Amino acid sequence: MKRIIPLIGILVIGAYLRVFMLSSLPPSLTWDEASWGYNAYSLGIDGRDEFGRLLPLTSLESFGDYKPPIYAYLTAPVVRVFGLNEWTVRFPSAFLGTLTILLTYLLTKRIFFTASDRKREAIALVSALILAISPWHILLSRAAFEANVATFFIVLGTYLFLYSFDKRWLLPVATLSLIASMYAFNSARVFVPLFGFFLFLKYFKVLLKDKKSLVVSFAFGLITFLPLFLFLLTPQAKLRYNEVNIFSDSSIVTTANQQIANDGNKAWSNLIHNRRVGYGLAYIKHYLDNLSPQFLFISGDGNPKFSIQDVGQMYIWEIPFFLLGMLFLFRKREGHWLIIPLWILLGLAPAGVARETPHALRIETIIPTFQILTAYGLFNILGIFNRKFYRINALPVVVSVICFFAVFNFLYFVHNYFVHYSKEFSGQWQYGYKEAIGFINDNERKYDKIYMTESLGRPYIYYLFYSGYSPQKFREDSDSGKDALGFTHVTRIGKLSFRDDLNKGFDSSEKNLFIGDPARLRGKLKILREFKQLDGTTILVAYEKRTADEKTK
Repeated sequence: MKRIIPLIGILVIGAYLRVFMLSSLPPSLTWDEASWGYNAYSLGIDGRDEFGRLLPLTSLESFGDYKPPIYAYLTAPVVRVFGLNEWTVRFPSAFLGTLTILLTYLLTKRIFFTASDRKREAIALVSALILAISPWHILLSRAAFEANVATFFIVLGTYLFLYSFDKRWLLPVATLSLIASMYAFNSARVFVPLFGFFLFLKYFKVLLKDKKSLVVSFAFGLITFLPLFLFLLTPQAKLRYNEVNIFSDSSIVTTANQQIANDGNKAWSNLIHNRRVGYGLAYIKHYLDNLSPQFLFISGDGNPKFSIQDVGQMYIWEIPFFLLGMLFLFRKREGHWLIIPLWILLGLAPAGVARETPHALRIETIIPTFQILTAYGLFNILGIFNRKFYRINALPVVVSVICFFAVFNFLYFVHNYFVHYSKEFSGQWQYGYKEAIGFINDNERKYDKIYMTESLGRPYIYYLFYSGYSPQKFREDSDSGKDALGFTHVTRIGKLSFRDDLNKGFDSSEKNLFIGDPARLRGKLKILREFKQLDGTTILVAYEKRTADEKTK
């Protein structure tokens, strides 16, 4: 019972930080979140996604970006029971994020199984606590990020894999959990096969002790992975990758050709400035960007969706213990220690291919290894300090100092996130769409046609979401097409049309309502309402265009 009480306390803290004000912080839904919610809503009604595909297994079409579908399926029953709103869309991420804290506790005890019972318990509890208050994990658990779901399944699968050494029947379950992560997030589709191959080689002799479980696991894995494997061979699977990977960056080839030309097209220059060398160096740079101290401990990801910008993905106080954790890990080599560094090395591999680095979302698969390392370093250094200075009983003082800085760091983050974040970064979360759609819903009967700007990006999904628009009706009464890159573009739903330019292309004899970008307004207008971000900036404007008769009055 003494061990359970601290763990329960940690889980309560973690749950509170992930669920409190969940519907209003972050301040609005991103278009991806709105898409998850509406597709979950559609699946709950007739088992089809927004574009009518029945029970999509390997992908979910969203703006032409074919997403792994698990998040929508997890959200569908929540939306079905509690309705379509911000809370129901984000709850699966918050809930599984909280469960990941518990799994981190259990996994840590399994990893360091050769350590003393007291040491295992302490490291596991501290690892869980650090993850519970982690800025990185809190922010990714509070929005509908499918990466957070993938992390849950990866941690669960790894824990069950290690547990299967004692309970052999858990090996197939572990396999299914790891493969489930690949149906949840794209980065997991690279990481899990690499990580799974390592686990198989490292523990091959252990796995052979129960050949039946091994064969069943292999069969389950093959059957469940095969549909995904076939999908990965299609052009749709490569669409998002082609958009974001460094190998489609032509500037590297241009630079290489220019350098070769500057050297007079010499053979040695072709070797040194070969584009393959350029891409290799770019990959190494982008890979290492994700280990930048500035990113990890100072300001975090440059995208405010993943960081509050003045606190790193981890806390400053973690720096010495994180570094010491790596040192002690390689020095002591306790239990299944090798899993941690290889988890990190392989987890960063997919992110190195991306143009935008560092990227907290694409490397979330390495959680909770950093938190475990910090806890491991903290416990071991305190143990050394206690042994060397036990005569003066200095340990309580040292622990108090560490706790002071840790609590200060934590409270600084919590204050900035829960008090200031929404006002500072509401624009990053497409704030204003909800109010604008509400205005349309309240007034659409007054107008023949409604035109809405696309300048903020993908307004149609917000209209579907906040209107609770019938999926069947959307499929029947809408216009859409694909652009040159293959992305889906919805141009009309019922009487509502979506356009980039609202200054032309409409029938002035009709009574029209416009929802436009204030920076693009032209001509004589009758302003009906302004929609503002939380910092007071006007982001959208509802207006009518004055008719010729009105202009002469």
